[in-house]
Amino acid sequence: MSPELKQKLQIVLAVAIAVSALRLAYILYERSESRHKESQKQAPPLNADAYVVPKKLYPYDLKSARQLTQQPVWVKEGFRYTYYPYDPVNHRSDFSHEAGQLLPIEKLSIKDVVTDISPGSPDQRQVMAVFEKAGHAYSFPIGSLKAGDYRIYSDEMLFLQDPHELYHHWPADIWQAIDRHEVIAGMNELQADFATGMGIPEGSGLGEERILHYPNGGKPLTVVYRNGKAAEIKPGPG
Repeated sequence: MSPELKQKLQIVLAVAIAVSALRLAYILYERSESRHKESQKQAPPLNADAYVVPKKLYPYDLKSARQLTQQPVWVKEGFRYTYYPYDPVNHRSDFSHEAGQLLPIEKLSIKDVVTDISPGSPDQRQVMAVFEKAGHAYSFPIGSLKAGDYRIYSDEMLFLQDPHELYHHWPADIWQAIDRHEVIAGMNELQADFATGMGIPEGSGLGEERILHYPNGGKPLTVVYRNGKAAEIKPGPG
């Protein structure tokens, strides 16, 4: 084989290898892009609410529960917890007269945490959080004491931080509706809870469409959620 022919064959071979390499690179790129697009379709958008971790006290006795007096607190679920008139002189709650229900994300200043009688359960006592409202003292249960064992669930009932700061990523119009205690289209369930309090699911409450009924302090609402967002808002059954 002549040197000239040998050189031509080498050039042709080099070109063929380069073309094959380019084709392989293109195929790999196409596959990578296809996998990336597919993963984008399958993966739901990140929910910023899931990354909010409210502070907790983990109270285990009366002394630790009194840490609630060291800062304001906010009610997590409105129209769920009943409060009663409280006599600060005799340290007694008047369980025979309900004074009202705590409102959605109502801000409270806890003055004391005490134990009190437990109606119908002489072998245990109620753990009561005492607060003032319109110049009067009231209390609501946050736990119980039985046989020396405290069970305190204030962490499930109260925020220790302002919800406006915890969920600062929510749009201004959402917060404005919450502050008006109004559910608007596009809200998620947590936002609606902040606006109108506890919701009761209809049926199993599962699936892409969910129906929740809100007592809303005597002004009942029914909200239909689709894909996690309020789609229909209407008066609920009385």
